[in-house]
Amino acid sequence: MVQKKLSIAFVWHMHQPVYQESRNDYFLMPWVRLHAVKDYLDMLTVMDNYKKLKLNFSLVPILLTALDNYGNKGFHDLHSKLTVTPVEDLTDDDKLFIINNFFDANYTNMILPRIRYADLYKKRYSSDEVDINDFSDDEYSDIMALFNLVWFETELQRSHPEIKALLEKEAHYTLEDRIRILELHREIIRQIIPLYKKYQDENKIEILANAYFHPVLPILLDKKYTGADMRDDAYSQLKLGLDRYKEVFGRDAKGIWPSEQCVSPKTLDLFAEMGIKWTLADEGILAKTINKEFVRDFNGYLEDPYDLTVAYQYEGKNKNPISIIFRDSVIPNLINFEYSQHNSVESANDLYDRIKTIQSKLVQSPDKENLLTIALDGENCWESYPDDGEIFVKTLYDLIENDKTLETVLVSEYLEKVETKKTLKTIHTGSWINRNLKLWIDEPTKDLAWQYVIKTREDLLRYSQECKDESIVKQAWDELYIAQGSDWFWWYGEPNDSGQDEIFDYLFRVHLINIYNFFNKPVPDYLNVPLSVHLGKPLRTPRSNITPVINGVIMKKDNWKNAGCIEIPDGPNLQNNKPIDRIYFGCDKDNLYIRFDMNKAYIESKYEGAFDYLNHFQAYIYLKNERLAHKVGANIRTITKLETTYPTLLDKYTHEIMILAMQGKMAPIVMAKANKNGLWSLKLANKIKMAFVDIMEIAIPFDELQIKSGERLEFFIVHSLLDVVNDFYPKDTLLSVVRP
Repeated sequence: MVQKKLSIAFVWHMHQPVYQESRNDYFLMPWVRLHAVKDYLDMLTVMDNYKKLKLNFSLVPILLTALDNYGNKGFHDLHSKLTVTPVEDLTDDDKLFIINNFFDANYTNMILPRIRYADLYKKRYSSDEVDINDFSDDEYSDIMALFNLVWFETELQRSHPEIKALLEKEAHYTLEDRIRILELHREIIRQIIPLYKKYQDENKIEILANAYFHPVLPILLDKKYTGADMRDDAYSQLKLGLDRYKEVFGRDAKGIWPSEQCVSPKTLDLFAEMGIKWTLADEGILAKTINKEFVRDFNGYLEDPYDLTVAYQYEGKNKNPISIIFRDSVIPNLINFEYSQHNSVESANDLYDRIKTIQSKLVQSPDKENLLTIALDGENCWESYPDDGEIFVKTLYDLIENDKTLETVLVSEYLEKVETKKTLKTIHTGSWINRNLKLWIDEPTKDLAWQYVIKTREDLLRYSQECKDESIVKQAWDELYIAQGSDWFWWYGEPNDSGQDEIFDYLFRVHLINIYNFFNKPVPDYLNVPLSVHLGKPLRTPRSNITPVINGVIMKKDNWKNAGCIEIPDGPNLQNNKPIDRIYFGCDKDNLYIRFDMNKAYIESKYEGAFDYLNHFQAYIYLKNERLAHKVGANIRTITKLETTYPTLLDKYTHEIMILAMQGKMAPIVMAKANKNGLWSLKLANKIKMAFVDIMEIAIPFDELQIKSGERLEFFIVHSLLDVVNDFYPKDTLLSVVRP
């Protein structure tokens, strides 16, 4: 049987976040510069080897701006500033930074092939007692030079005479050498944007637009996620991105890469409203949308690829429908994580076989055209490949180019010739990972970061109305848009770890701080403290469901061993002013359980007033049912005299539980429920179990909190003195459990 021609859309996404503290500052991380000399140019110029190859690229606007800053405006990053610093002027801190950060490259493919660099690497990591004085000035110079040299892409290392000569020198690099290496970086960077525009104008590539600062648009567009209406921000970010695309590439964009491939009905409606013709999403989103799982065998081969190779038309609220294609989700994972571990030629042939298998299963397709979409990050995986992925990429393109039944296409051209598209009336909300948005929200640290954004945004709206300088207002809004970028939330909290989370945390907070500085307003204290400080607790989250006996007694069999736990640090007067040592929390299908381990030093200390601490302990538990919180919610009603007003204390909650212990006994628990007017109404609490002997234990039925199976409950605990906030736990965040 004759094979139908299969079209293939390669979409390579190039993206880096904002690494500057402000628009005129140097970059705190070097990744824009290093990926520019390693990936951005050769991913494009490889096309010169092929007559028919067509590719699609996504270039995020903030990346375009960063490339312009490096190439045309002479900007530096920390690494490049040190690289062009005379070695004799390096401080001890500079040297420490160099030995800790200038080996940040793939060992097998980038360090090991350079004999001198590998020797310096071994010296750096051969002993736990290594010291900055163990390295000579000559060695520091070589470390800096070689670090910057190995990031040149493979073809440049082989063919560019000056780069080749510098690499072959291996050792004894001078200041002049290091300066020249950085100049070569800038020369390459200056070629990137003009060359992409040239290839676009020659119809070899299509370039996709992006929202300017790479925000997760579904979160901005729907207040159910954060409780804040940020729809105007989504519109502004998208318009800024489209305007930047037209400014750089001289035409209106037809396609758009949704940040993190996050889509929703409101996102697609906005795209259509802004004149976008097409976008893309992940296979998992299509599966949830059409209620069909794409079954694969043990090797990851699709049983029926048809629905994944169809062009769709989304018809939402906008009169102008928007086309949408869906990428295969297995192929990007193979390219990113698997193929680099194997022979590059064999890996390319394996991918080619997978393409041909998909093609063979489309013989009975009722459509004239079918499209396989291969869309993924175009920069971060290649250092794991021998020769920077060159062998793999060229072998794959060779196989496709020489196969008359396969063609690579520009997505816009393909969609224009497709005679029929399947109609979608809705779209599942989610991203490329886990079919949801949970890598950017709905986790304590991420949620706290969003609270910071929302609180700062509220202040910004007020300051903007007071300020008559439009340039300051615009710069301030840009800072907020930067803080809405996806990268900060990706690295915050679980499960991701960049290895440099403290820098991402600092950059996120500094862009919010900049807003207050623009208007000469006091910066909230919490913005000056790393989120990790506040969120180092709980020490652990619940390991599994628990069903403890509520009797207030420490038992030999620990019913709380699998509970979550937060440990309360000592206060400024040592232990005497903290009432609780630890708080444990967990749940089963029926109840939320909370346990307080009281601090003996606190209990035994005396209060200079009408009664002592031994006789009086008051706490409030504020709980939030997310499903109800946007309809009914009230602020905490304890008075706060804390110097810093944390966003947690300003939020709205759906339920309040007041605990009072006097003379070693617990008074009846008082429960309140928020109403639509933002007020608290008392509610019977006779179903809540409590006990206080050695420890204080409480069991709160989920039904009392109107939490259904599978729903998340968030809460925090206030210790109060005469209804005035004394402290609250944990700082700056909310604990959470999900009812099984």
